[in-house]
Amino acid sequence: MTSKVVYKGNLRTEAEHLQSGRKMITDAPVDNHGKGEAFSPTDTVATALATCMLTVMGIKAEEMGIVLEGTQAEITKTMAENPRRISKIEVNLDFPYVYSDKQAKILEHTARTCPVLQSLHPEIEKNITFNYPS
Repeated sequence: MTSKVVYKGNLRTEAEHLQSGRKMITDAPVDNHGKGEAFSPTDTVATALATCMLTVMGIKAEEMGIVLEGTQAEITKTMAENPRRISKIEVNLDFPYVYSDKQAKILEHTARTCPVLQSLHPEIEKNITFNYPS
C-alpha cells in the first residue's frame, strides 16, 4: 500500500505516505465549494507533473555530472466544465545554469518522458517551457 487518505469533513482530506509517515492536506478549491486553504486534488496532479519532471531530470543530471539544484517550476492548471476536469497544465521550468545544447536536449527529453506526463490523459493540453539563462 502506498498511502492512506481520510476524509476530515468540510471538503478536506488528509493523506499519509505510509513509508515515511508524512502527511498532506487537500481542500476543495474556492471555485468548487471549498476554502482553498491547501492544494486541491487537481492542484496535486498538476504539481506532480512538475515534481516528476524535476525528479527524473535530477537523476539524469547526476548521471551526466551536471548540476540541476536551484531549477524551479511554475505550474498553472486550467479547469474545464461538463465534466469538471483538468483541461490544461502549463509548466514553466527556469534553469539557473547554462548547459550545452546536447545537455539541454537530454534534460528536456528526460522531462518529457517522466511517468506522470506519460500517465496524464491525452486530451489534457500540456505546455512545457524550458528557460535557460542567456
